Amino acid sequence: MVLNLKLQSVIFSLVLVLSSSFAQGADKQLKVGMVTDVGGVNDQSFNQSAWEGLQKAKKELGIKASYQESKQDADYPANLETLYDAGNELIWGIGFKMADAVLKAAKQNPKQKYAIIDYSFGDKTPPNVVGVMFKAEEGAFLAGYIAAKMSKTHTIGFIGGMSVPIIHAFQYGFKAGAKYADPKITILEQHAESFTDAAKGKAIANQMISKNADVVFHAAGAVGDGVIEAAKEKNKMAVGVDRDQNYLAPKNVITSSMKRVDTAIFEVTKDLKAGKFEGGKTLNYGLKEGAVDIAPTTTKMVPAALLTEVGALKKKIADGKIKVPADEKAYATFAKTLK
Repeated sequence: MVLNLKLQSVIFSLVLVLSSSFAQGADKQLKVGMVTDVGGVNDQSFNQSAWEGLQKAKKELGIKASYQESKQDADYPANLETLYDAGNELIWGIGFKMADAVLKAAKQNPKQKYAIIDYSFGDKTPPNVVGVMFKAEEGAFLAGYIAAKMSKTHTIGFIGGMSVPIIHAFQYGFKAGAKYADPKITILEQHAESFTDAAKGKAIANQMISKNADVVFHAAGAVGDGVIEAAKEKNKMAVGVDRDQNYLAPKNVITSSMKRVDTAIFEVTKDLKAGKFEGGKTLNYGLKEGAVDIAPTTTKMVPAALLTEVGALKKKIADGKIKVPADEKAYATFAKTLK
């Protein structure tokens, strides 16, 4: 009887230990959070794409995903701190505007892992930070080629959010593609100096349309909602950005220059779960990696013959036979090669 009691006691203790271990294992489920830029998580653009990447990781990798939404730049530090306090193993900053806040947080919390979209700290990248950059110019080149070929007025437009390097990549890639298709095409250009003012985007687009532009491309976040609305109202063509934006105006958005933020978020998270975190580095994703491209719905609006041409261009870019410019200087050099 005494032996049985001792045995029961041992079994009970073992059960407690196993239960505790199981509970601790459950608590260690990978948690990943992201802080949006001011466009918000439903911006129809790169913030939304980032969240879709985390949602995919939640579904396929079994992680816990969360986000903090920023209404203004001043929200970044507090939102990063909230995700840190919540015990996230990896915290994402979505957008180059968060660079200072992410860097400060990374230095304050050297054991915490951080990642940032659209920014590179270069040689000064902290060991607990991964930068993610995209060769957005490559996808924009394809969109520019399509825009120039589809234009009937030989005049197209580009509307950027702000005049910063990330947007310049879209701008000069688009211009290069358009000029590659039609060296004589006219390209109207303007920056809205905002990523949230849809009304301003619409006003700029209408101004370009009044100057004969029949295709307008935006790389401007939520400003682009207004650009697409203007194209829809005036029955002109628009080119979306970051995500496949055809659903915003199915008869007007002929293609979108996709930047697969969702793919990058998922891949980095997948690596983290496998025990790999490339801190201190910047990861670069381009056409070759399947991270930039034109939208799947392009087939609805663009003739098959033109898509065949685009397919050939993709191969040349991926093989390095076409070096797509991402800034004004590189564009000027590229333009000299055109006949």
